[in-house]
Amino acid sequence: MAQVKTPEQLEGVFQRLKQRMVERVLQAELTAHLGYPPGEGRGPDGNARNGTTPKTVLTDEGALPLAIPRDRAGSFAPQLAPKGVRRLPGFDQKVLSLYARGLTVRELQAHLEECYQVEVSPAVITAVTDAVLAEAGAWQQRPLEPVYIAVVLDGLRVKIRTEGLVQQQVIYLALGVRPSGEKEVLGFWLAAQEGAAFWQRVLSDLQGRGVQDILIALVDGLRGFPEAIHAVFPRTVVHQCVVHLVRQSLAQVNWRERKAVASALRGIYQAPGEAAAAQALSEWAASPLGQAHPEITALWQRHWEGIAPALAYPVEVRRLLYSTNAIESLHRTLRKSLKVRGHFPSAEAASKLLYLALRNAEVRLGTPHHWVEALRHIRLLFGDRVPAWQ
Repeated sequence: MAQVKTPEQLEGVFQRLKQRMVERVLQAELTAHLGYPPGEGRGPDGNARNGTTPKTVLTDEGALPLAIPRDRAGSFAPQLAPKGVRRLPGFDQKVLSLYARGLTVRELQAHLEECYQVEVSPAVITAVTDAVLAEAGAWQQRPLEPVYIAVVLDGLRVKIRTEGLVQQQVIYLALGVRPSGEKEVLGFWLAAQEGAAFWQRVLSDLQGRGVQDILIALVDGLRGFPEAIHAVFPRTVVHQCVVHLVRQSLAQVNWRERKAVASALRGIYQAPGEAAAAQALSEWAASPLGQAHPEITALWQRHWEGIAPALAYPVEVRRLLYSTNAIESLHRTLRKSLKVRGHFPSAEAASKLLYLALRNAEVRLGTPHHWVEALRHIRLLFGDRVPAWQ
């Protein structure tokens, strides 16, 4: 890489690496097909290697000339570059996929060399992943829907090296539910610590990207959070997110107790009304588990005013508010990648991985069950603030 001085020369290095890697894989495919490695004569059926055929395939960056290996029987059908196929899956996507799982540049280099016997320099891998920053920036600034039925606002802590010191920072996440019921990651933001003032900046950013109204905001119990939301979206109904309360509650118990505690808490927030929910909370407090964990009872009592209003909603709407799958899926994806890394060398490195991990996770986000029924009740609650959709 020391001789690479221009973008054109770098592109040439990319092409040669791809060519070597693809041809190695094709040779490995032929070995598996024949049943014996190069230099060991013919296979048991008499079939043997028979040179190569030149072929040019298209990649994301342009044409890539290849030497496709042949066999004498003509029965070899390569999987990586199939016959008749002129476009090859991108090498860059393989690198980005592995990077999104939390592999460092050095780990990626070792993985690619082990799999394909091709040495890929860290500079090349970094160049591939750096290209994601522009894509992430465009994604972060993309226009959004004018109205979201609900938006979940959540934070996750990450370690980033800043000025020589590894310090904790907060990833601010916003997950929206469109009028169609589809879930969408609206964006992520990095800050030194979680606070209502920064959340207000996040909401102003959403407004600047086209959001005109948010019907329901689901938040944690951060002081000043409702005021920060109403400063930007004054008509938004703010609810304490049950996901946060359940998460905080389960963090207080050991793994053996988690299933029983989760079941008891479900009886509280799925009760048919506020009175029934309050009764369920009292029964929990008096139970052996509740007696063993009075801190959980105190937590729910402290945040009761934030969750009680939602208990008046029809069950179809409450299913939407209590749906934990999407936000928990995002958290699991991010935690898995972050755990592999430990900490990031810079904010840019964190942004690259977060964007790729979120992009992969967003593919798995679906539409809530019974969405049509829920939307009918939401229209009754919010009237003409709910836009029509097809």
